[in-house]
Amino acid sequence: MADVFSVFDRQKKFPYLTMWLLGATLGFMREVGIRELKNRLSEYIRLVREGEVVMVTDRGAVVAELRPPEPDSELARKYPKLVEMARRGLVRLPLKPNGPGAYPRLPSVTPPGLAARLIDEDREDRR
Repeated sequence: MADVFSVFDRQKKFPYLTMWLLGATLGFMREVGIRELKNRLSEYIRLVREGEVVMVTDRGAVVAELRPPEPDSELARKYPKLVEMARRGLVRLPLKPNGPGAYPRLPSVTPPGLAARLIDEDREDRR
């Protein structure tokens, strides 16, 4: 178990929760000093582009947050509390809205006409 955590020794990380329609993922918010951020800016921008929040510190105190751009105003109007949680780094919102292909239509598990036949049989029992 120590081997897994030794990877994280170089950076402080804080937990956050990512939620979507059918589940959630617990992740970590990174904390990075100004000097390391300057030296590895491209890497941290890539992490932010993927939806992660990076806390920037100066002598151990958080002075800035790097995060993806705010979602559109329609989402903010519909779910203001969720947007506030995302702003605080507690949840991570999707980078783009779901399209029709996100939920493919599943094939029927019953043969065609079975439901209608069962309903008809049920109604005959009531006569």
